[in-house]
Amino acid sequence: MVRNEMFITIPNYFKCPISLDVMKSPVSLCTGVTYDRSSIQKWLDNGNNTCPATMQVLHSQDFIPNHTLTRLIRTWSDSIQDHSSSTPVSAPPLLSHRQIQNLIKNIEKRDENCVGCLRNLYDFSQDSAENCKFLVNIDGFLDVLVGVLSNNGDVVDDSDLEIRIMEETIIILDLVLKEDNDYSELIRSMVRNQDLLSSVTLVLRKGNLESKIKSASLLEILAFQEPESKLLIGEKDGILFELLRLITTEGSDSSSSSIAIETGLSCLISLSISRRIRLRIIRNKGSVQKLGTLLMNSESRVAVIEKVLKLLEMISAVTEGRTAICDDPFIVKSIFQKMFKVSNAATDHAVVILWSVCYLYRDSKAQESVMKSINGPSKILLLMQTNCSASIRQMCGDLLKIFRVSSKSCLSSYDTKTTHIIPF
Repeated sequence: MVRNEMFITIPNYFKCPISLDVMKSPVSLCTGVTYDRSSIQKWLDNGNNTCPATMQVLHSQDFIPNHTLTRLIRTWSDSIQDHSSSTPVSAPPLLSHRQIQNLIKNIEKRDENCVGCLRNLYDFSQDSAENCKFLVNIDGFLDVLVGVLSNNGDVVDDSDLEIRIMEETIIILDLVLKEDNDYSELIRSMVRNQDLLSSVTLVLRKGNLESKIKSASLLEILAFQEPESKLLIGEKDGILFELLRLITTEGSDSSSSSIAIETGLSCLISLSISRRIRLRIIRNKGSVQKLGTLLMNSESRVAVIEKVLKLLEMISAVTEGRTAICDDPFIVKSIFQKMFKVSNAATDHAVVILWSVCYLYRDSKAQESVMKSINGPSKILLLMQTNCSASIRQMCGDLLKIFRVSSKSCLSSYDTKTTHIIPF
């Protein structure tokens, strides 16, 4: 959270990642990241074709209005106006260079005061980007944070105090690495640090929900660097299991639960670029069923549905993944249903999955599930007439051939010549 000159607390997720101002018209890209409409439109108009936050190439530049976030921002703004005459929230204390150095020294002691020192440094760093840069430029600061997660006694001491120390450390590291991308060497060393990864795994298993979310976010940052990073993280014992557990988060705070699910899915998608990690996810008992449950949940947000479909699309690129999807007819049915009701990005992901299991893999159970859907082939034909990409249109044509749709009058304007288009 960041505080303005009136000491009003502004939640981070209300701010546009580009302008850093409170969003007036929040819209989400196909990557699931939300921006203010004017900021992201300017970014795209300048010729960029990537998501500014994740640097993923955009296969669609369509916007999806984030109505939930719009309502939350409006409610928050109204509450600020209602309480404008009340006592302002106190700003975090200003810290001098000497005070920060003393806090860093206390962190190294790993005693009961360590948690408070870490929290003070976090409050200071998140108060502004300038504070964050000032903090990380202090010699030894980042080394101490990495050291806290590295010197974990082989994760033997998992006392409440040790867990809290690790939680606060991960929260700060996640913030720092998001603020500045100029830490490639540090990130590479962190990925190769097995003790550090063990600490993150422990927090994913035993930490509170906030620290679990930050742990998954930190892992995604670490995995972004290079293919080897994804393997080192994804093959670390326990990490995939805990990330899959995170995407089944349930709780009284639906907003926090949704953030946890989205963050876990984003990290799994990032790791799944590696085929070896995809196989490990598939072989994790019940993983595909967990994705199916999220897909069938009527309360799942658009961003969650898109990420689930994206992950299933990546999983469907390998034989074991297609088998796991086809073994559950309800998943195939849900994929077909989501093809028309969510977003352009969700439609594209769903078509690729159905093409993989019904056309490429020729699974009879999956084909039957689509055929039993109300107007299944007709809906695919209708989709071909929309402004979809050439590859998606071709895949729809392949699907129609499988479903023995022979209405030449309807298909005469389309080239349905069978072409093997491998999406990966």
